[in-house]
Amino acid sequence: MTTLTCPRWFRLAPLGAVAILAACSPEVHEIEAWMEQARQDTRPVSRKIEEPKQFKNFRYDIIEATGPFSPEKLAILGDPMQVRAKGGIAPDVTRRRELLESFPLEQIAMVGSLRNRDVNQALLQVEDTIYTARVGNYAGMNYGLITYIDETEVRLLELVQDATGEWVQKESTLRLQEAGQ
Repeated sequence: MTTLTCPRWFRLAPLGAVAILAACSPEVHEIEAWMEQARQDTRPVSRKIEEPKQFKNFRYDIIEATGPFSPEKLAILGDPMQVRAKGGIAPDVTRRRELLESFPLEQIAMVGSLRNRDVNQALLQVEDTIYTARVGNYAGMNYGLITYIDETEVRLLELVQDATGEWVQKESTLRLQEAGQ
C-alpha cells in the first residue's frame, strides 16, 4: 500500500484562504451598509413625459408637374453642352476652348502681370507652368471670360447654370499671390 504525502504548504493553503476571506468580511459589510443607506437617501426622479405630437399625413399629389428625376427634367438639366438660352445668355459651345479652360479656377493662381504698350497681360500659374492671358481670353471650366487685368487682380465673368438650368453670370476674381503662398 502506498501513501501519498503532500507538501506542507499544500496542507496550509486552505487555512490561508480562510484567513484572507475572514479579513475581507468587515469591508464587505461596510459596503453593503453604505449601499443600503444610499438607497434610502436617494429619491426617485419623476417627471411627466409629454405625449408625442400628432402629425397630419401629407399626400403629395402633383400629377401634372414634372417629377424632379423624370427623363424630361434630366434631359433639360443634364448635359452642360446642351444650351438653353431662355434669358438670352448662353455659352458659345461651338467656340474652340482655350488651354486655361481645362483647369478649375481654384487651381489657377495669378503670379504676376506684364504691361506691353497699352495692353495688360496676366501671368497665371497652373501647377508648375505659367501662362499669359489678356482681356478677352478664357480661363476656368465655367466659360470664364477675362474682363479686366491690372497689377494685382484678374476679373472674370463666368457662366454657370442655376438650379433650374438657366445660365447666369457670376463675377470671379483671381488676386496676385505673394511669394511663398
